[in-house]
Amino acid sequence: MEIERKFRVGNNSFAEEAFKALRIVQGYICADAERSVRVRICGGEGFLTIKSASNGRGWSRYEFEQPIALKDAEELMKLCLPGVIDKVRHYVKAGSHTWEVDVFHGANEGLVVAEIELESEEEVFELPPWVADEVSGDPRYYNMMLAKHPYAEWDTL
Repeated sequence: MEIERKFRVGNNSFAEEAFKALRIVQGYICADAERSVRVRICGGEGFLTIKSASNGRGWSRYEFEQPIALKDAEELMKLCLPGVIDKVRHYVKAGSHTWEVDVFHGANEGLVVAEIELESEEEVFELPPWVADEVSGDPRYYNMMLAKHPYAEWDTL
């Protein structure tokens, strides 16, 4: 079970605190309201991930992720639905947690989102100063939705 909270990022000061950054390219073989099947290439490695729909608040959902050969991931990317996610993920320590800050490129250029994974939905965590408003329950910010309806096409935030 994955418990994740998601926030828009208000400024780029996180970049100075990042201890690692990796480019991620991902596509979706299946992307509907109940589940998604994702292919990801990150740091020269491939991954296949299956996720369920969220619990209604956008925080908890089932996730199964399996490493796969890079060559297999590259082949599976050819089967994906239109709309590829291209982003650089920055890893930033804040308090006792590591935040993942995604800087999107391509059709989602200009969008920067931070995620934190928690042990429970009630877990208390520190909000870094670069975090803006929470978007955990807003489906527009799901990567699956960004592949279908990129940030560049949004009318307003």
